[in-house]
Amino acid sequence: MLLRDKVAVITGGGRGIGRAIARRFAVAGAKVAVVARTQKEIEGVAVELKSAGHSAVAICSDVSQESGAQKIVAETHKHFGRIDILVNNAGMLGSVKAIEEVDPAEWDAVVAVNLRGPFLLSRLVLPEMYVRKSGVIINMSSVAAKGAFRWNAPYAASKSGLLGLTRTLAAEGAKNGVRVNAICPGPVQETEMLQKLGEGLGERLQMSSEKISQQLAQGTLQGRPQTVEEIAEAALFLASDAASAITGQILNVDGGMSFY
Repeated sequence: MLLRDKVAVITGGGRGIGRAIARRFAVAGAKVAVVARTQKEIEGVAVELKSAGHSAVAICSDVSQESGAQKIVAETHKHFGRIDILVNNAGMLGSVKAIEEVDPAEWDAVVAVNLRGPFLLSRLVLPEMYVRKSGVIINMSSVAAKGAFRWNAPYAASKSGLLGLTRTLAAEGAKNGVRVNAICPGPVQETEMLQKLGEGLGERLQMSSEKISQQLAQGTLQGRPQTVEEIAEAALFLASDAASAITGQILNVDGGMSFY
């Protein structure tokens, strides 16, 4: 198994992409800490994994708060004794608005989850990874960080910032045995975030959310949306030794929607 006995922290693990990553990592042999703010969701994932014979724990916490990040690390250490892999997947879309309509509090809330959270957790797990001379951090960004799309400034800015953080962490961690990469998913229709985006765009464009989702999918070379399992497989590859020479990279899993 690719991740035998590795300990993985997966934020935003209660549903969508995070849940798929938790399941895939567990099947690959990892002990999984499933993190989110919704207790019921993460407990459901943890129970599902444990019922299948895997090791898992649910940690209810807010990644955007320093105390929340500390709790995640402490609880994972309490249950599993270490952290080998950190997947910064927790994300917040925010309102679908033009920049002049965005309230500063809305901006701060999105940036806190999407960018501050990965910073807070990364700074806590890196010291132990440096001591062991091994570790992996995977940041979940978005095609929104690479394209020019209307009405998503806080989200796009935070996800773009996450790419810069990824490269800096990779540069600092490489000779200490730590690899850091990011994934940019395209439209994943199974996620609540894309559904909310479709609703918001539909209101502004006077179109149905179904039509919006269809157009987003048709904007890829493959002409279809991506699945949570496809994102999870990419994350598994980057977390495994199969990607041992890959760091500081941005992997597009978007069906051919962006090209850099």
